[in-house]
Amino acid sequence: MWSSPAVRLVCIIFGIISDASPVCSQPQLVARQSNEMPAEDSKLKEDIRKVIDEIHSLSAGNTRKLAVPFPEEPLNLNMYISILSNLNSLFQPLMREGFFDNLPKILVCLLSERQDCGLEAELTKAVSLEMGRPLLVFFSSLKSQTCTPLATDGETGSFFGSYLRMGNIVMAAFYGFQEMLINTLSNLTLSEDLTNVLRSLLDSVSVNLLDFIAMLLKTPMDYVRIALEFGIQIPSLVEQESCQQGDLKQLIMWGLKHNVSWSLGVPLVDILLETFLPPDESLCTYSGPECQSPSSILSQRSASQLNSHPYVNYKIPCDHRNLAALNDTLCADILVGSGDGSSTSVLAFCQALSSLNSSQMEHVWRNLCYVFQPLTSTLVTKSSDCVVGETKPFDSPRSLNETQLVSPPAPRRVAREASSLRQLACDYSGWLNSTADAALVSLCSVNEPMGFVRQVCNNATLMKKLLTDRRNVWLYPFCANSTADAAYMASQFCVYEQWLDRPAQQVDSALLQFCFSLDAPRLTDLICQHTGFLMLLISSPDNWQLMPNCSNSPPPFPGPDALQLESCQYSEWHDVMQITTDILSKCIVIDQSRFTSEVCGNKTFLNSLLQNKDIAWLDSHCSTSLVVLPAEPTQNFDLAAWCDYQTWGERQVDPSVVALCWQNDQAAFQENVCCQAAVFEKLLENPQNMWLTSVCTDMEQMTVTPQLCRYSDWTQPIIVDMTELALCAEIDPQNFTTKVCANKTVLNNLMANQDNAWLTQHCANHTSPVSPPVGGGGQTEFKVAERCLYSSWISAVPNATLLAQCWENDQANFVSSICPNAGLLFLLSRKSSTAWVSSMCTAYANYTSSNNNNSSTTTTAKPSVCASQTLLKQFGLMCPHYCVPDCQPCPSQNMVLQMMVRCWVESLSSRMEGLLTTPVTEGLNRAVATTVVILLLVEDSMGPIWQVNNTIRQSVLMSVVDYLKREVNQDNKRVLLQCFGTVLSRLLQATRDVTGNELLFIKEYFQLPLSSLSPVLAATHISTIRLILQYYNRFKNSLQLSEEYQSTMVSVLLKTHQPIDDKLLLELGSLLTAASPADIQALPSIQINANLREFINKNMERMSLAQREAFGLWYGKSMSPSNITGGHQSLIRDTGNLIAYLPFHGFQHFSAAQLLDGLDVLQRNILSSQKQEFIANKLIGTYRNLTAQDFIRLGNLLCLADPADLLVYRNTEAFRVIVDNVMNCTLKGLSMPSQLISEILLNNTEFAIPSSLSAERLAELAPLLPLLGVTFIKGLTTSQLLSALPALSSVPFTPIQASIIVDKLNLTNKLNPGQLQELGTLIVGVKTETLLTLTSDKLLSVLKALTQQTLTRTPSHKHILCAAEATAIATKLWGFPEVVSWLDDVEPLLRCTPLLSILPRTGLLVDQLSNTFIKPWNTQQAQAIVKELINTNPNLIKKDFLSLKTLGQGVSCNVLRERFQANKSSSSVRNILVFLRQQPGDLHTSLKRCVIKELQKFEFFTDLLQDLGAEIALSIPISTIRLFPIESMDTLRKMIVDSPRHFLMLSRKMQELLVDKIIQKMGMYTGSFTEEEFRLLGIMAPFVVDEVFVQVDRSFFIQNLESLKGLCYSTNKMEIVARILQEPAVFGPVENWNLATLTVVGRFLFFLPLKSLQEISPLLMTVGRIEKLFMSQRQWEDGDVGTLCSDMNERMALFEKQQFVLQFFLGFLKIYPSSRAPMVPSCEILHNTAPSAWTSSSFTNMPSSAFFNCLELMGNDPFLASYQRAEILKTVKKTYGPVSSFSQSVIAQLGVIATELSPDELGALRLSERSSIGSMGAVDTWNNRQLAALFTTVLNSNKLTPSQLDSSMLVALGHVVCGAQTTMIKTFNNVEFSKAVLWLGQLRLSCSEEQMLALVELLTHRLAFGHISSWGTDVFIEIGVLAAGLPDMAMSALVKEQIEGITPLAISTIPPKKFAVAVQPNQISMFSYEQAVAVTPQQISVLSDVQRRALNIVLGSSENRAVDIRGRSLGLTLTHSPQCLILVLLMLLTVLF
Repeated sequence: MWSSPAVRLVCIIFGIISDASPVCSQPQLVARQSNEMPAEDSKLKEDIRKVIDEIHSLSAGNTRKLAVPFPEEPLNLNMYISILSNLNSLFQPLMREGFFDNLPKILVCLLSERQDCGLEAELTKAVSLEMGRPLLVFFSSLKSQTCTPLATDGETGSFFGSYLRMGNIVMAAFYGFQEMLINTLSNLTLSEDLTNVLRSLLDSVSVNLLDFIAMLLKTPMDYVRIALEFGIQIPSLVEQESCQQGDLKQLIMWGLKHNVSWSLGVPLVDILLETFLPPDESLCTYSGPECQSPSSILSQRSASQLNSHPYVNYKIPCDHRNLAALNDTLCADILVGSGDGSSTSVLAFCQALSSLNSSQMEHVWRNLCYVFQPLTSTLVTKSSDCVVGETKPFDSPRSLNETQLVSPPAPRRVAREASSLRQLACDYSGWLNSTADAALVSLCSVNEPMGFVRQVCNNATLMKKLLTDRRNVWLYPFCANSTADAAYMASQFCVYEQWLDRPAQQVDSALLQFCFSLDAPRLTDLICQHTGFLMLLISSPDNWQLMPNCSNSPPPFPGPDALQLESCQYSEWHDVMQITTDILSKCIVIDQSRFTSEVCGNKTFLNSLLQNKDIAWLDSHCSTSLVVLPAEPTQNFDLAAWCDYQTWGERQVDPSVVALCWQNDQAAFQENVCCQAAVFEKLLENPQNMWLTSVCTDMEQMTVTPQLCRYSDWTQPIIVDMTELALCAEIDPQNFTTKVCANKTVLNNLMANQDNAWLTQHCANHTSPVSPPVGGGGQTEFKVAERCLYSSWISAVPNATLLAQCWENDQANFVSSICPNAGLLFLLSRKSSTAWVSSMCTAYANYTSSNNNNSSTTTTAKPSVCASQTLLKQFGLMCPHYCVPDCQPCPSQNMVLQMMVRCWVESLSSRMEGLLTTPVTEGLNRAVATTVVILLLVEDSMGPIWQVNNTIRQSVLMSVVDYLKREVNQDNKRVLLQCFGTVLSRLLQATRDVTGNELLFIKEYFQLPLSSLSPVLAATHISTIRLILQYYNRFKNSLQLSEEYQSTMVSVLLKTHQPIDDKLLLELGSLLTAASPADIQALPSIQINANLREFINKNMERMSLAQREAFGLWYGKSMSPSNITGGHQSLIRDTGNLIAYLPFHGFQHFSAAQLLDGLDVLQRNILSSQKQEFIANKLIGTYRNLTAQDFIRLGNLLCLADPADLLVYRNTEAFRVIVDNVMNCTLKGLSMPSQLISEILLNNTEFAIPSSLSAERLAELAPLLPLLGVTFIKGLTTSQLLSALPALSSVPFTPIQASIIVDKLNLTNKLNPGQLQELGTLIVGVKTETLLTLTSDKLLSVLKALTQQTLTRTPSHKHILCAAEATAIATKLWGFPEVVSWLDDVEPLLRCTPLLSILPRTGLLVDQLSNTFIKPWNTQQAQAIVKELINTNPNLIKKDFLSLKTLGQGVSCNVLRERFQANKSSSSVRNILVFLRQQPGDLHTSLKRCVIKELQKFEFFTDLLQDLGAEIALSIPISTIRLFPIESMDTLRKMIVDSPRHFLMLSRKMQELLVDKIIQKMGMYTGSFTEEEFRLLGIMAPFVVDEVFVQVDRSFFIQNLESLKGLCYSTNKMEIVARILQEPAVFGPVENWNLATLTVVGRFLFFLPLKSLQEISPLLMTVGRIEKLFMSQRQWEDGDVGTLCSDMNERMALFEKQQFVLQFFLGFLKIYPSSRAPMVPSCEILHNTAPSAWTSSSFTNMPSSAFFNCLELMGNDPFLASYQRAEILKTVKKTYGPVSSFSQSVIAQLGVIATELSPDELGALRLSERSSIGSMGAVDTWNNRQLAALFTTVLNSNKLTPSQLDSSMLVALGHVVCGAQTTMIKTFNNVEFSKAVLWLGQLRLSCSEEQMLALVELLTHRLAFGHISSWGTDVFIEIGVLAAGLPDMAMSALVKEQIEGITPLAISTIPPKKFAVAVQPNQISMFSYEQAVAVTPQQISVLSDVQRRALNIVLGSSENRAVDIRGRSLGLTLTHSPQCLILVLLMLLTVLF
């Protein structure tokens, strides 16, 4: 129910519509449906008529009852009250029950311009129309009476005096009342008890009053808030995840909607006080040091500023479009019942609004606006009569993002008054050509501030001219605080390089303060990090008080703000004759570090400068400087060198040096200067050092203390002045603590003076014992530099404890930093706990003033006391110890009342938190926030009349920080940071250090989800970006951000903010290393920036190779070939690391001189093989007089040089270095040209007789022994080998070579355990037979040695031990129960251990889970252990699944499903996925399929994609992947690029399908295949369709050939690459290629067709070049990509090209008569190429030693043709005789060559050792007769029966197992064969179906794996290919768990007919994709339709292809369009009918 006055007021207000809105001009009555009118309606109509008659009578000429006085008649408040009282009787007839309940709906109906609103609406409308004009005239009359003439000098421009026109008598009475109140309060003395009672009473009254106010404002504020929410559209995220930037009022409105607790009460009170009780211009005129004006939080202003604007007719715009929706307002919450108890009227109002459409809603808004527009315009519009002659200096508000500095008050200017702006002669353009009067300049700034700012502040030329007159120095602060372009002014005035260029000219303090206002962060950095700059500034004592605190400044590094003097740009010193002594001297002083490194450290440059004889002294200077030049960059100055205090007493010290040492070395300065009288007095001889008297207080202690600190007198009850106490506490702390704080009598006496209350806190801090922390330890040292950050206290006032600690530990800085800071003193005085600081500073000022005047007394006379001062000092009622400095004259009454109210409000607010209820507090906060929004709206139209922005900024920021700390909804945080990023940035103070609220706020940016990071940072202001970077660089270690998070941050900063501010790049700090290669290459062209280059160089070592290469590409854009060839000799050294990563097409232009000069730079970086080869050939090929030192510098690079160039140095001192380097390359396994090895290393006469070498020489030659081969090794004696064993143990020998050495060592003495451990890499030569004879302890010692010395030298995809050896050791050790305690020792062979050896030990392993959990088991072993764990302790998995660790790969799908269902939260699921990603090996396919199947049941499946990891994610079917949104597809792409191994393991078809889906989402099917797209795809780029790949960007292709050569290419892509290489825009036809082209093309040469290969110039294709081509191809094949890339068919095709290249260019294919004669290969060249690449005749022509040294290499070559093998075998027989005489070593070397032996010859072999047996068993090309002969030979040679074959022998047999007859197989030992099946199951055995069946039957023994029906997935994984031998019935009965374990190899080896009969359709449907792909065409051809359909369903679900219902896969088919089908149907109908 509304109150009657409220309804009347609303009716009156709506009357304004008659004049304002054209839509309501005539009253209308709505026609009733009934012709008869009820009695009550008739009565109502009569009432309406009466009201209307009275209204008309008011408007009728001179007979008005409500007469409006004429403007010229005097009008006072009594007239206003009389008029309003007449209105009360006017509306009495309207009071009727029910009318007010419907009033909200009536008003909405009227405002929406509907015509069916009813009688009550017509009543309201009629009243409003008639009352509108009188009401407007009333307000106009009221406003006209407020215009006052110019105030006299004696008047105060208060609100009451200037806005409401009160008579002089009334004003005098008001001021008299103020004075009486102040005098009364100042003379009022209250006891402590009475004070407490009064405080309690006031608290009670305040609580009740605030409760009433909250209740009263609830409903009106709801209406106001709804209106504001409709009119102020709050930003929100749109579909594109972007939003418009909101302003401050929108931020507050957003906060009201999202429960932000705005604490704006105190700022609102400040605004009201500054408006109604404005302070005087000057609070005190006494200029003594004890009187510093306390600055208000608000800018100094007065309410009279309201009148400083010229005539403006302010109107609220009512053409608002795009109103907010109802759901975005408070009405949405009210309508759903969550509106916090809103009144029924508000609910009715919202219900009425909810029924309106958008058009009607706009009508409501517009009409409501028309209601208030005349009212507000009438009240705020100023006529010319009100403003004529009124002038007041106008202080434009400081921009929110500008820095607030604490500095001395700016020079004041006196403003003159003028009657009108027209009387001013503000001819700005004329001022440029004439001298402007200073008074006129001041007057123009006051009366025309906007124009003055535009014409003067934004015109640097004019402003500089005006500043030549010192009377205009006030222009600095005026323009800094104005709306002028801050960036422009900083660029014109704050040119620090120019300051340094004029060192003799001191920097004016006003200018320095001006630059602090505009450019504080950069200026502070320069002062703290640039010594020369600091010296320049502090050379003027006036600037000392402006210096920032540099105690926490980070170490300097070249940044965007590092000063680069124009005259000290060393790279521009081309004309040395122009470099004068003055320039050099200036650069030495100002830029010492860079001068030393870039001039003195550059010999070439220095020598060129010394050509100028006038600066010959530079040589001696540099000689001295370089002695102390550090190896690494250090700080800009050596503090100890500058501050050599011991010499200061004997010499004159520059004042700037004194200030420098005080700034950076205060502790030592205090001890060595302040405490040394001689030094102190010496320094004071210079007047510029007088400031020392204020910081060196200890010098006065001896004389002052006895006179002042009379502790004995204080024991008497006397009053001691606070001044004396404060000074004694400062200068005599020890005695003060013991004689005052520790003496209760003295302390109580001193506390009698209320001013001494600060002693309580002071003594508590000095005498209270410090309790050690829990757990021991003493008191933590208080670090002044870290805690006492005085410069930041103006924005974050310290607490009382920190304040006291800083005072106690840092008194000198405390006084010098705090006492001159009036603003900070004022803030501190407002809290009782910190108010003592003001008193202390006053006492200190009085004391120093007294000393300066040479007073003979210890105390100063107190100034006269006035009531205002007395009141402020005795105002202990609310704020104890509230104090201001003693000033003369007394503070104004307004100032006193203002401070009293502020103090009371703050004191009250702290207590109200516990007294008010939460609803009341929230209601008041909302009302205050809404009021502030209204004020901001008014300021938007009228200007910053109240400075609301500046006043509330700190409170708003604190509220936002509090909200962010407690808010858990990340979406809300994102909207806040993204949509209000700009306004939040402006709220932050642009200080150099991030502290306080800023620190907490900035931290939120690092807690954003990764998905929100990019849009939020993109919307963040550049100033906040800098604070974010500062925060990151300071706390990066504790933040622990992921690499992707950092990369995303850098990407946004570089793409969004770097183009705006090119200095941002240097501020990235260590974050630069997270930039992606694409972002790096997109950097702007700022390569010439020397600081940037140095910054990148320093961070280069922490970057990946891809990042370094990207920087090289970026830098290469500015390095054209002409720049390189024309560059000076030190170009590489001067440029640094960056230049090492230039693209090779630019790198190849460096000269030999440049390369030699910069060799050290190049060597410390990662160089590609092309660049290494180029450097080696360029240097060694150019210079023929290189020294040994030069070759030492070259290091391993010389191994890539042309051998002919190195042989020039034979018989020189340098050749010894060459030999050592080549040998070192050999030891490291580096590939080298064969000629280099043979000519430099092996061409030595001492190798002719191996036994003649001494033991020492043999040890030196140890790295060469593998190259010297078996022939040389056989010639060594046992004694030689034993002596050289330590050196030999680290050399990588082949198994045959190692066996020969081990055999020799074993000739005279059996190997003992000690020798076994010393063998190192030679362990591979120990025979398996020997290992089997060792005891367990000896085997464990062998494994320890194996782990320490051998496994670390072996590639991850190979094992150092052969299968037979590993099986022998593992099976023997696992035969002991104690093996479970040896797990650490047997760990190297765990994955090679047979499952059957593990199974008996699973129980013991489960008993010792702590060790079992962390071992790298294979999948089948883990499954077996998990099964045992479930049987013995099933609850463990349920309780702590993640504790399984490495056994996680062995869990079943059922277990995993239970874990997912047990906790369905996303966090739990993610934890499980992380657990699976951490398994030691690849997960089994069945487990990955299970994970995908289970996760697809969750709604957040797509959100888990990142957590899946590449391995599991690539198991998702293509049919599912194709439906991924773009974001998910991009996530999958990133995972593949980051972890490409699992992608390369996919089938080629699957790879192409997956990439096709990805590029479809990326939209890459059209246009060029750009560099960005190529890099985004990474390893997948060559798998795009041919049509896309052929469009690859050619410039990118050329510049990135080195990285492109590392990718994987199919046959089609190879052909495309070959065509691209021959394009004219690339390298052109091959006949035009040169040596550089061949070097760049590398292994891509083998992609060329045979026809093109023949066109290459034979002169280029030397033996060395061919070798390098082969080596580059082999290097790729052995790499991570090559091992997983090509299949055997592709490798065979590529090998054929390799073979053609070698034989064609080396003369074996004599196509031309001029072809060279065929060469005879050496063993070394065979190693670099391949034996199979040579002709068969080449082998017969080889020297015998070379041939047999390479026999093992030939035997391992899989591409040897039959005719080549036969030729090699002939040579072997010729040397070793018949096969029966072949030794075990020779047989082991034969390998595939033995396939040329006949069955009879095989039968004559002696295969008595597992090494020779294993060599035969590894060959898979035997025929059945050869297999049978070999198996029989093995039995006969070892005198064994089939049943006696152990597991290691069976493993060695390998493929030869299939040579055993079925009857023999059945006699195999079941257990031994089951142990060997781990290795045999990995071979594609050529056994018959009967043999396979017999082998499987061996596994079914009860001592083996048992009956087939009991086999699990683990057994099927273990037996591998042998699963193809299962009986038909058993195969038909396999269940899903068993089928999942069958390997794809086993699937492919099942005989086709057996597959069709035994494998059922339902079993085929259980296949994985890998199993289905393995089905061969022969198997598919015999399948039934049902089987084929089941197979195609499996393939189709993964490949996303259609399946024919008849069983045939349709592939990726096209279907007819619906339109086509409809047309066919119509045609048929036409024919039929």
